Amino acid sequence: MKTRLFSLNPVLALLFCGGALAQTQVVKPPVAQYWMDIATASMAGMDEMPSMGGLGGMVGGMAGMPGMGGVSFGATRGMMPGRWLDLAVVTQRKPAGTEATQTIPAGQNMGPSLVLLPVTAQAKTATRQPRERTDETPQQPKGRLLFYWGCSDKVRAGQPRVLDFSKTGVEDYGKFMMGRAVRDTGAKAEPGHSIWPNEKHRQSVPAKASLVGQHALSGEGLPDSLKFAIDNMQDFMPKLALNSEGGGAAATRLNWPGLPTARAYFLTAMSGSENAGESEMVIWSSSEVPEPGWGLMDYASNANVDKWLKEKVLLPTTQTQCAIPAGIFAKAQGAMLRGIAYGQELNLAHPPRPTDKRTPWEPEWAARIRVKSVSMLPLGEEGSMAGSRSGRTPPSEEEKPPTPTLPGLPDVGKALKGLFGR
Repeated sequence: MKTRLFSLNPVLALLFCGGALAQTQVVKPPVAQYWMDIATASMAGMDEMPSMGGLGGMVGGMAGMPGMGGVSFGATRGMMPGRWLDLAVVTQRKPAGTEATQTIPAGQNMGPSLVLLPVTAQAKTATRQPRERTDETPQQPKGRLLFYWGCSDKVRAGQPRVLDFSKTGVEDYGKFMMGRAVRDTGAKAEPGHSIWPNEKHRQSVPAKASLVGQHALSGEGLPDSLKFAIDNMQDFMPKLALNSEGGGAAATRLNWPGLPTARAYFLTAMSGSENAGESEMVIWSSSEVPEPGWGLMDYASNANVDKWLKEKVLLPTTQTQCAIPAGIFAKAQGAMLRGIAYGQELNLAHPPRPTDKRTPWEPEWAARIRVKSVSMLPLGEEGSMAGSRSGRTPPSEEEKPPTPTLPGLPDVGKALKGLFGR
């Protein structure tokens, strides 16, 4: 039997050989991973929120404002006025966690170093109390939810979106308010992670603290090379100083000084009202497209900021003013505006990734540093907290409440109670 010979097309041969020789670079996870979340938070007329002890912690947690009872991990995710830091590190060499020391620059004004302590898994000893059984038929939700969007003096055509709970089910709420969000990739207080602040070390960040300079971490199981520098782009951002004029039956005009290290802005406002047993919630966002922004009032990666800018969800840094359409909060029993300025996220790794894909990448450590500035501003005369909003004189010391309150916040709880009949 003759052996049959055949020739391979040169182009096919090139493709075949190229595929066979193509290298997928071997990438190993870093020995250590470090996170630093940096936040500046402000509220009109308040430089910082005094500590309220255990009561403050409970109220702060209910309001989504960690740190109200003092400095605690997670305060960067809240809205309490001040400067906040969350630090976390994990190492494969010490899976249960390691005590780490982070040396910091002198300009941070917090001493020579900060101590990160391991998070331990806590057994859940609390038992849930059984709910009381009732034969009552749940009440049909009642009320309306109105959603507006875009910077405009007048309500645009096709708005608002309206959800009438007397005609739709509560399950439709999620679909109605569905928006953009991303998986959180920042500092977390998880078992095996070492964090600051912690139970033993919870120093307040001074108002004039600066992170610019050299930072280094040391501790059992951490690479000796875990050192990096922070420049102005990752320093604490200035306050996002929101100002408003007008309102009621007229458009609410918003403006703010541009922040030099901001990459984009986003604003959202909410109010609640109840009249003759009819509850109503109104939500507005600065997005040019229908986007409520529930998942946007937080850190965002550079890639997501760029994407959302292109989609006209976020405001560019060249824009430092916006208008809320006239009359949408006219019936509000208090309305609250929230804003965020996104900073530049920094991702580092050592050693850097080799450009030659035949060379495996085995980083000793990786670091992610995230920055933002958030702010709250009450809207409307009754919600005013300070003269900085529209030239009014701040209240005197005698007029100020003896304990911190959350004035200007819409009575959302009351509105929700009306909406859901509870």
